[in-house]
Amino acid sequence: MKTPLLDAWLDILRAWSPIFAQSRSAQRALDQALGGLLALGRRTLSRSLCALGRQHQDWSAHYKLHSRARWHVQDLFQPVLQKAAPLCADALLIIAMDDTRIRKTGRKILSAFYQRDPLSPKFRFNLMWGLRFLHFSLLVPLYNSRAEAPPRALPVRFLEVPALKKPGKKSSADQRQAYQQAVKEHNLSRSTVTLLQGFRQSADAVGLHARTVLAVGDGSFCNRTLFRQTLDRTQILSRARRDCRLCHAAPAGSRRFYATEVFTPEQIRQRESLPWQQARIFHGGQWREVRYKEVPSVYWRSGAGRRSLRLLVVAPIPYSAGKARRKYYGQPAFLLTTDSLLPAATVLQAYFDRWQIEVNHREIKDTLGIGQAQLRNPRAVPRQPAMLVAAYSALLLAAIQVFGEARAAAFPSLPKWRRNARRPSCLDLVTVLRQEVTSAHASGAAVPLIDPRQLVLAASA
Repeated sequence: MKTPLLDAWLDILRAWSPIFAQSRSAQRALDQALGGLLALGRRTLSRSLCALGRQHQDWSAHYKLHSRARWHVQDLFQPVLQKAAPLCADALLIIAMDDTRIRKTGRKILSAFYQRDPLSPKFRFNLMWGLRFLHFSLLVPLYNSRAEAPPRALPVRFLEVPALKKPGKKSSADQRQAYQQAVKEHNLSRSTVTLLQGFRQSADAVGLHARTVLAVGDGSFCNRTLFRQTLDRTQILSRARRDCRLCHAAPAGSRRFYATEVFTPEQIRQRESLPWQQARIFHGGQWREVRYKEVPSVYWRSGAGRRSLRLLVVAPIPYSAGKARRKYYGQPAFLLTTDSLLPAATVLQAYFDRWQIEVNHREIKDTLGIGQAQLRNPRAVPRQPAMLVAAYSALLLAAIQVFGEARAAAFPSLPKWRRNARRPSCLDLVTVLRQEVTSAHASGAAVPLIDPRQLVLAASA
């Protein structure tokens, strides 16, 4: 029996070999990636070994792979970036940025801290104990090759961004001052700048020098740290507040740099003298006409300083709930970008495609159980989740290479409530991967033995 998905996935991850100093370390990483995808129940490190039928062997070397072996997390995503770049636009690499939180229960994890629970209601926030990661995903516009194909987000970075420990009440004034200075240098925004610079270098390493990187983020990335930083061949696009104070440049011959008139994005939306324009974008499974207003060459004094920005105001998009004919409307969107050359339709399409990173968050947490591995070593805690995310990203890319943009006959039949699904989910891909691994071992191929009965017994233990 043919195993196209397994072969394509292994072909991508075989590029991990130069990352590790020893070939046996590279083989252990490949085994953990496969076991992490195929395991049932909680995705602990021991259960991933049980999925490969190695529960009676010594497991200490698999833990030392994350705590002692020399390798860098960002190198795991390099094969995905190199093979996925031809699927993107010729002159642009669009990446989605977001931070995500992973719940933990262990109190001996040094990088875990109390943070705001994103699932808490708006009127009262709750706290959660866990880890914080910064996530970058490469947006692949599959709708350019097939009209109804939704875009895909392939993770290309997954870096832990822990919070600094605050000094106690008995700390000295110098310690508190040092803490305040360290917070300014080690926070989510500074880590984003560093990660963008590293991603630019990774893109150059695979021959993508001529492509500009457009980093798309939500409102948390609309701050002075990112907008005042000059990044090489990298532009920022983020959602802005409706009440941020913007202005134009002062008239020629004036001693002032900023004009005295100040306006907000909400005022631009309500200004009738500025007409609405239309752009055709792909959203919600089909091509739609989106209304927007564009204001070039605006300045955000407290944010970007004297750096020229472009403001885009997106009108609410109508939608219907169920079969009712009544139309409902969402909230308008206000976007600020440092780019001044790209067409407005390209910028708007990148903003709408950014939502695909939320699909990644749901799949790596619900389907793959990221963060459930029980590790406490400071080096191992951020490494193991990143390795599983890299394996997940390679699985998505392999599915695109083998099956294209839509579901194929190799996938299991859908239940009644998912009959309208247009693309395979992560669970569908894992199901096909399990079937191919089982058939490959039966045919004598050099792959681990996957016993479905053993998987169920390990998950119920």
